[in-house]
Amino acid sequence: MKVIALQNEGRANLRMEDRPRPVPGRQEMLIRVAAASLNYRDLEIINGTYHSRFAFPLVPLSDGVGEVVEVGADVTRFTPGDRVCSTFWQRWIGGTFRMAEVGYQRGGPIDGLLAEFALLDEQAAVLAPTNLTDAEAATLPCAAVTAWQALVSEGRIKAGDTVLVQGTGGVSLFALQFAVASGARVFVTSSSEAKIEKAKALGAFAGINYSEVHEWAGAILDLTGGRGVDHVIEVGGPRTFGQSLAATAVGGQINVVGYLGGTDGAINPLDIFRRQVQVRGIPVGSRESFEAMVRAIEVNDLRPVIDRRFAWAEIGDALDHFGSGSHFGKIVLDVATSGTPDAQDPMVR
Repeated sequence: MKVIALQNEGRANLRMEDRPRPVPGRQEMLIRVAAASLNYRDLEIINGTYHSRFAFPLVPLSDGVGEVVEVGADVTRFTPGDRVCSTFWQRWIGGTFRMAEVGYQRGGPIDGLLAEFALLDEQAAVLAPTNLTDAEAATLPCAAVTAWQALVSEGRIKAGDTVLVQGTGGVSLFALQFAVASGARVFVTSSSEAKIEKAKALGAFAGINYSEVHEWAGAILDLTGGRGVDHVIEVGGPRTFGQSLAATAVGGQINVVGYLGGTDGAINPLDIFRRQVQVRGIPVGSRESFEAMVRAIEVNDLRPVIDRRFAWAEIGDALDHFGSGSHFGKIVLDVATSGTPDAQDPMVR
């Protein structure tokens, strides 16, 4: 079978390889990968800027969907022909994050889904939503589950709540869709008026262009009658956290899911105390959260936003597009439908 493996840090070190087709062991299943999708974590791992280092060669990308083609002994959760999504945390079935095992993450340190076939433990997969295409289902395991974990599993969002999502990346757009489906009012920040209008088309109540309104927390307070929002999806990191805190209602929640704005900054803990804000880090979510999210996606017929699709051998082009920041929604790599690249050419584009 073909895989695309990272031989060392840097996208120039992505190579097409031939590997033996895996044979599923006890409680394992083999899937034929149909599609995979990119996350910011994947970009950092490939570029060598991620906060952890992994052994090479490494097959990247945590998120994907495929068809079960073979099962090993004692597999009871799935049968051949089932369409499944991988989970990000291979050993976090349910409960709190204490149940997760750090060494079992897809796309690093465990090989990811940028391959024709992949082995999955039957406990580390969920049935893909029946209403989604392969490309749409491939976007779920990291970004969607993170948004669901923040707002639903942990945040207990309810109708009438207010939500602030920063930017229009994968997590933020999923959070927007889940919040709207829950009956919440959503505000979005972006540096692009065009993206704000697209977010409004998805149900956002209002948008703030932070390139024009630098102190956007004040604008959020104005939009909420001085109250602030109940939930914040914080993706910027320390440089935006202060404004997120200022924009949060007394007793509200800030869900820290990223650090796109960098890792340097100062936070006054007294501000958290004064506003009695609950701050939590969201490390994606458990399989239990994933399965609950799938049910909600089916019931509400929610459709992930896909910005662009690439053939899997065009991983370099996909990474360039992702890194440009021009995308709105998820970037998908088609595996099963894009054919097998020329075995004589180990380079990928």
